[in-house]
Amino acid sequence: MARIILKAANSVLNLLVILALCTAGLYAGYALWDNNQVYAAAENVQDSMIKLKPVITEEDEGASFEELLAVNPDVCAWVSVDNTNIDFPILQGETNLTYINRDVYGNFALAGSIFLDSRNDKEFHDLVSLLYGHHMEGSDMFGDLDKFKKKAFFDENKTGLLILPDRAYDLEIFACMLVDASEDVVFDPHEYEADINKLLDLTEQEAMHYDADKLSELRKTSGERQLLLLSTCSSEFTDARTIVLTEMKPHSSR
Repeated sequence: MARIILKAANSVLNLLVILALCTAGLYAGYALWDNNQVYAAAENVQDSMIKLKPVITEEDEGASFEELLAVNPDVCAWVSVDNTNIDFPILQGETNLTYINRDVYGNFALAGSIFLDSRNDKEFHDLVSLLYGHHMEGSDMFGDLDKFKKKAFFDENKTGLLILPDRAYDLEIFACMLVDASEDVVFDPHEYEADINKLLDLTEQEAMHYDADKLSELRKTSGERQLLLLSTCSSEFTDARTIVLTEMKPHSSR
């Protein structure tokens, strides 16, 4: 009798193990499918937006934003970084949660959008403007900011472009650093309303790579030069953020 009970118990246990493995397999399959859907959706949105990317005119170096604004009036600029997949419209919502999981069409999307801090001036007149984007594999969204952690890439790739409805800026990358998401010197625009020296001090202390000559130059004119920061999540420690720092310079043909 005991053998029969033991055999039955083993059969039940084996069945439970099989069911658990099947459930885990199904969940893994669903998770992979769902992850692929997220990336596919992000790529589809980017493909459709690239067709609407503003073109700088020779006359006034402004750009046509009519089609973008027809899609979403919250679009305020376009950012691109050379030799990366970063080439996106920038939105600004009422809060920093507005576009964290919403695409440019206003639809729910885990990939979200590239967005300007809601406390920044929408017309980019602040000394420092801060952009956010999700860190995604496969070079989606701000995933390519990781490339600047490698010194060889950082040294060879220093340029980008910020296009606004009425003007454009060349972006000159001068530092890449890791900070905690609670670092006010980076994430509180009120910290650099008057000058950018605190931010430059932090950069010198925390940057993985930085251009010392550029940092010195910026210190001498800290109340006049404008910076654009690009921020994304990172995995080095809890709440780590990768920050790529750029200077905004009035656009000139390159």
